[in-house]
Amino acid sequence: MPAAQGFRMPPEWAPHRATWLSWPYNRETWPDELEQVERTMADVVRLLSQGEAVYINVNDAAHERHVRQLLDEAGVSGPVRFFHIPTDDAWIRDHGAIFVVHPQQRVLAATVWGFNSWGGKYPPWDRDAQVARRMAEALQVPTFDGGMILEGGSIDTNGAGTLLTTEQCLLNPNRNPHLDRATIEQRLKDFLGVRQVLWLGRGLEGDDTDGHVDDLTRFVAEDVVVTAIETNPHDPNHDVLQENLERLRAFRLPDGRPLQIVTLPMPEPLEIAGERVPATYANFYIANGLVLMPAYGDARDETAREILQRCFPERTVVPVDCRAIIRGLGALHCLTQQVPAV
Repeated sequence: MPAAQGFRMPPEWAPHRATWLSWPYNRETWPDELEQVERTMADVVRLLSQGEAVYINVNDAAHERHVRQLLDEAGVSGPVRFFHIPTDDAWIRDHGAIFVVHPQQRVLAATVWGFNSWGGKYPPWDRDAQVARRMAEALQVPTFDGGMILEGGSIDTNGAGTLLTTEQCLLNPNRNPHLDRATIEQRLKDFLGVRQVLWLGRGLEGDDTDGHVDDLTRFVAEDVVVTAIETNPHDPNHDVLQENLERLRAFRLPDGRPLQIVTLPMPEPLEIAGERVPATYANFYIANGLVLMPAYGDARDETAREILQRCFPERTVVPVDCRAIIRGLGALHCLTQQVPAV
């Protein structure tokens, strides 16, 4: 088991070797928005590559040429590396490898988990199910098979022994119906090097992942979380987010300390084609020197940016317009996967 060998999952704010992306191309995910999504992603690469390498999964050589042209048009000048790893969709946070490190030996390794398209929602997913292993092979790093379905967006860790997740996702019968809570907890401890798992309840209205925690609550320091709050009592998210807040207040770290809790507003409800989408500021991505925050052309964008900027005084919080991206029911954290530096 990785944890027994000294491996652990670092927090997202630990130094990165790279950020890994799976380039968006699936028009079923973005029927009218794909070109804008690609332009936004090219700008994300421009921002990320100022502080770290960017690895990009593309389907083939022709796809690589297309993406290179987009990056040139966006003025990308930083280090970019392409991998011909075909995908079904762009959500690498969920289909990608989850990397762990051995701090003493300075070794990078990959944990590889099963992927079933969030409980079988969007066939086909056979290519996505191969991505994590192919990422590990491409980097030639040790690989550990977690032996259950797990998406990276369903977990968040402080790098000091504590992991956040939700009951709605990890205990959902469409993921690992043969595993109980205790077995799932032990698996996370054995493979990601955490000592305790803190369980939130449910996720956002319109979230097709069954309640991923990266839309709700995120560690920003070892003992500090930001958590999304809905102030409108008539909004379907109000009670769900309030219950999660109450759980956070009751949680204790392994040394007995309570969590420091910073509340983050929710944007105004956003509907596309009559459907509520899971727009949230909590789906930010922490990079070397930057925090990329989803923005929605909403009056609360600036409030959220100011809150996150106070959480990350050593980084610049950069809003990225995600009004096109959110049509696919995810945002910046869903589209990225960090490769830790060792």
